[in-house]
Amino acid sequence: LPGTAQHAAGLNLQAPPTMGMSTRDQAVAARNASRQLQNLSSEDRAALLYAIADALEANEDAIMRENEKDIAAAEAADTESHLLNRLKMKPGKIAQLAAGARQIADMEEPLGRQLSKMKVADGLTLEQVTAPLGVLLIIFESRPDALPQIASLAIRSGNGLLLKGGKEAAKTNAILHEIIVDCMPAFGVARECIVLVEGREAVSDILALHDVVDLVIPRGSNSLVSYISNNTKIPVLGHADGVCHMYLDPNADVAMAAKLAVDSKTDYPAACNALETLLVHKSLIGKGKDGYEAVAAALVAAGCTLHGGARAEKALKLPACPAPRHEYGNLGLTVEIVDDMDQAIDYIHANGSGHTECIITSDKAAAEEFLRRVDSACVFHNASTRFSDGFRFGLGAEVGISTSRIHARGPVGVEGLLTTRWLCRGDGHFVEKDTGVKYTHQKLPLDANLAHKVASGLGWAVGIANAVHLGLMLWKMATKK
Repeated sequence: LPGTAQHAAGLNLQAPPTMGMSTRDQAVAARNASRQLQNLSSEDRAALLYAIADALEANEDAIMRENEKDIAAAEAADTESHLLNRLKMKPGKIAQLAAGARQIADMEEPLGRQLSKMKVADGLTLEQVTAPLGVLLIIFESRPDALPQIASLAIRSGNGLLLKGGKEAAKTNAILHEIIVDCMPAFGVARECIVLVEGREAVSDILALHDVVDLVIPRGSNSLVSYISNNTKIPVLGHADGVCHMYLDPNADVAMAAKLAVDSKTDYPAACNALETLLVHKSLIGKGKDGYEAVAAALVAAGCTLHGGARAEKALKLPACPAPRHEYGNLGLTVEIVDDMDQAIDYIHANGSGHTECIITSDKAAAEEFLRRVDSACVFHNASTRFSDGFRFGLGAEVGISTSRIHARGPVGVEGLLTTRWLCRGDGHFVEKDTGVKYTHQKLPLDANLAHKVASGLGWAVGIANAVHLGLMLWKMATKK
């Protein structure tokens, strides 16, 4: 099939099919193409993702060359170090992206999944099923690896996609986009299903299309998210800050605390799930190798710069932190001392962003209390904050991490890109001011594996149709000879 590794190795970059189209026309084209995607069987959408994974791996060298050009241009423009880190496609990244696409392909069919079923009246049934949101606008800065992750999730969930990446990753984004959309026509889906939006002015135009675009997910700086939220009527899903906390309980295993604090801070300092504030119970101060000092020494040895909150600045003689709520995006870290868990939780709620928080303790009761009381999207016990990630959660990938409270929260995978529909089946039923029907409102058991059966049936039907079509083409070619 076109779209496999063999085909992808000979990639021929073309101008985007939407070039020259208005932003409205691009969004409408994405919606129309998304309906083609939705009409594919589950097996065909999965096969499309496998083709994309193969194509990414086959074109790894070409992708890395384009990425190197972006990095060189960014370095020449004195781009900040944390943005450069996000821009760079590190060794093994393409393999990870391909693995993520295959993992998403292997997920249970998300569309048409029955959520509830009811007998409204005799002969009148009602069911609620999952459905795509429609057209998504994803705006992301610096990180070109986000593009295939987001595209994979959109394809599995049957959504059309408008993508706007940062100018610093323009060349990498362009080749990734071309590789992905080149796989689509072989499966009967127009390349316009995923549009790479060009030009800064196009974003403001699309933000006005609340009648065509169904959801905006901004991935980037606080200023980007704030700008999007303040300039559109389209629902926005995302987070402005990633101010993550780790609380060292009196019963913390100090060696574990040191290891997890270093991992949470240094594994990827620019990530939104990196540790930004270390809250230390007062009993751990001054205990040397058995307390805070051992954790601080491990952080400093790993290259971290410690700053003090209002209390720690004086007690530990640390330089003052910029603010109680501060996202460093580098190896900087705030340390603050607290009297107890209540004070730690109050501090998190007052100064956090609702992203990811962690407690380090061997006291299971204290851990469960922390998990229950802390009001953040992700709350961990004895685990690095870096686990707050769609791939690590087994979602295959994520379109972003949401600190919103409506619709989806935390890493947003396929499930977060779905809505629901109601399907009603009757036999001439009428209301007539509710005198023409006798309501039962009886809950019914869900149909076992309904979506799987439907998808399998469609898969067989599409396969037979493709075989017949291919046979006719070969016959016509033979008769011409």
